[in-house]
Amino acid sequence: MKTMLKILGSTMMLQMKQSFARPMFRFCLLLNPIVNTIFLYELFFHRGVNDFLSYVVLGAGLMGIWSCICFSSVGDINRERYSGTLPFIYVAPGGFGLIVFGKVLGNTLLSLVTFFISYLTAAILSGKIMKIEHAGLFIIAMLLTLVCFIIISICFAYVLMLSRKTELYMNLLEIPIIFICGFTFPIEVLPKWMQQISNCFAPTWAVKMIRMSVNGGNISEFGNSLFILMVELLILILISLVLYRYMDRNIRIKSTLEVC
Repeated sequence: MKTMLKILGSTMMLQMKQSFARPMFRFCLLLNPIVNTIFLYELFFHRGVNDFLSYVVLGAGLMGIWSCICFSSVGDINRERYSGTLPFIYVAPGGFGLIVFGKVLGNTLLSLVTFFISYLTAAILSGKIMKIEHAGLFIIAMLLTLVCFIIISICFAYVLMLSRKTELYMNLLEIPIIFICGFTFPIEVLPKWMQQISNCFAPTWAVKMIRMSVNGGNISEFGNSLFILMVELLILILISLVLYRYMDRNIRIKSTLEVC
């Protein structure tokens, strides 16, 4: 256990240093949340929404976190492949799954900066501070949201281990998840058939819980969303385990870790 924690900690620290050294990641981490906050502020302020500040802060913050995770955690597979280190990571004694988890966790912790930047930007623009009705529930909802992002990133990383078109899929992942999971607006504005699809994604319920904790929603509804989220998280964990075994089997047969 001590060795595993040491590997996880060193992987996290190294990943955070490598991620912050990249100009694209610094843009997603520092500048992108400011731009998103300004756009969302102008959008909701002029529509006369009463609780618009929560939509601005939460929307921009979640978009920033997801962008950092999507463009870094998923893209790390491609970077390791083209730098020639992916085969060595895969056969490392510490275990490939633990190393990938450390990379994703490091990017996730670093991406939390985007939420605070969005909060400060919205406070400067509006002159108000977003109030949180249920601070305890908000912490629980945020932690579960991060767990969702981590598990989804790991699943994508396992899938993209078998493909050399990582950059294409990485760009296709960001915007659909933002819209279909209700990061920037309630999914109730979507068509009914699309709402059914949205409910199949764990981040949708996590975002609902965050909004209820901020705006003072019904506690029973929060509990129902929590139950559904936990079920979907368990399904995601099972999917990640299946994907890992499928990926491991195909890599051992086809040896698809190199560039060519």
